[in-house]
Amino acid sequence: MLPAPTDGSAPGFVALLRFRSHDVPVLVAQLRNCVALLSTKAGFINAHMARAIDESELIVLQLGWDTVGSYRRALSAYDVKVEVVPVMSQALDEPTAFEVLHFRDASGAVDSTGALAADADSVSLGSAAADYVPPAPS
Repeated sequence: MLPAPTDGSAPGFVALLRFRSHDVPVLVAQLRNCVALLSTKAGFINAHMARAIDESELIVLQLGWDTVGSYRRALSAYDVKVEVVPVMSQALDEPTAFEVLHFRDASGAVDSTGALAADADSVSLGSAAADYVPPAPS
């Protein structure tokens, strides 16, 4: 996990979801509700929602969490499954989970070597290469 600056504002995990919508005001309202609910879950740090300045139907939602585990636990909560997951499932089909490698704010910068296993790019979901695989060298 990325060590946070003293104010605790640095996420160690970021979910980045992009949406394309013909009805942006409705999508933005739905995403605001999703963020409000997710913000009540343990490990939530921050959220940013933005619109592409050159494609008005493209919206991005960035969610900062202290760990990927916090994000996964939040998504498994019943109220989130009912209210948030149906909206998030409308996101573009692309990778959405990112570990933070560098963070900077007014209080300073923090770097992380990451926590991916050495075989992260070669082992598919639901399979394992070994009982334990150490993190990849940085």
